[in-house]
Amino acid sequence: MTVPIRVLVISLALSATLAGCNRDKPAETAATAPAAGALVTPAEAAAPMAYESKTPYAEVSLSLPVALKTQPDLHAALYARTVADLREFTEGAQADRTEAGGDPGMGPYDKSIEVTPGAETGKLFSLVRTDSEFTGGAHPNASFLSILWDKALKREITVADLFTKGANLSALDTALCAAINAEKKKRDPAAQTVSLTGGDWTCPRAATTPFVLAQGVTPGKAGGLVFLIAPYLVGPYAEGTFEITVPQSAFRGLVAPAYADEFGGEPKPAAA
Repeated sequence: MTVPIRVLVISLALSATLAGCNRDKPAETAATAPAAGALVTPAEAAAPMAYESKTPYAEVSLSLPVALKTQPDLHAALYARTVADLREFTEGAQADRTEAGGDPGMGPYDKSIEVTPGAETGKLFSLVRTDSEFTGGAHPNASFLSILWDKALKREITVADLFTKGANLSALDTALCAAINAEKKKRDPAAQTVSLTGGDWTCPRAATTPFVLAQGVTPGKAGGLVFLIAPYLVGPYAEGTFEITVPQSAFRGLVAPAYADEFGGEPKPAAA
């Protein structure tokens, strides 16, 4: 499973006060409506696959995957949520540029959201949301958010749902940290080792790190979890982002009974 990475770090939407502002109406576009006569649910009809808005203060865009069409309830909710985030960013950009001043020679702020699918099993559907945001400086900021969807219950589930109640995830934390260090050394043999106990950088805890299901070699089963780690979290910005796969054998005993059968076999090797 390959998750396209742009740039990451949980969304840093600007939260400036907007009262009293005269806002330019943004030029917004969305995917066209279904053809006349097409059999679609209200949720499908309400949720396009893309969104774009441009103002003198901000340019924003959203891209959703075709795979999301199979889950119309998630599609509608995700479209509404991400578009709301982009509109908030646009409003914050206007407030920041007009009320708080700023470089008059700088172009509009920029924010893009791309949602891409992870692996899917009989019960579970996973997605990663990659935010890339530029508000000045040397490079964009970025963030990952992940979604794990129970297809039968038609709702998002959390780490607390996926793992048994009160599960001690220390073994998963250790496996994740070891895999991070292995990838760091693979990229650069001189890379600084990170640990769970601190230092210049610290290994993230599995429960608070975005992840999607890893495609497995066994049909219909997830071979593990792919953890998504932004720049600066485990090393300098130059090291980039990390997609770290932890095989299901490292945590299978911790998975809640309702989802234990969704995992099996080894993760599928990444394409060369």
